[in-house]
Amino acid sequence: MSFSNYLETELLDHVFTNTAYTAPSTLYLALFTSNPADDNSGTEVTTSGTAYARQTVTFTVSGDTATTDAAVEFPTATANYGTVSHVGIYDASSAGNLIAYAALTTSKAIETGDVFRVPAGDLDITLD
Repeated sequence: MSFSNYLETELLDHVFTNTAYTAPSTLYLALFTSNPADDNSGTEVTTSGTAYARQTVTFTVSGDTATTDAAVEFPTATANYGTVSHVGIYDASSAGNLIAYAALTTSKAIETGDVFRVPAGDLDITLD
C-alpha cells in the first residue's frame, strides 16, 4: 500500500517539526473503480442506490507490517458497483482523509447481489 499525500505530510510534520498527529480512532476500508492516487483523486464506488458503504477495518502490527486482523465484508450490492480495482483506507465513514491505498491483485466486477469480502490477513501495509 502507498501512503496518501495527507498522511505523508502529517508524518513528516510530526517527526521533523514536532507537530502533533493524532491517529484516527477508527479506520474505514473503501472500494474504488479507479486509482485513488496520493491525492485522493480516484473514483470511489457510489453510495447512491448500491447499498455500498465504507466498512471499519482493524489491524495488528508485527515488525514493519500492519495486517488486517478480521474479515471485512461489504453489504450485498443492490446495484452494480462497477469493476473494483483499488482499495483505500480512510479516517472517516464518509468524506474524511485518505490514509493509504493499493491496487487489488485482481480487479473484480461487483454486480447486483454480489458481496465484496476481504478475508482476515489479506490486506497488508508494509514500511521498508
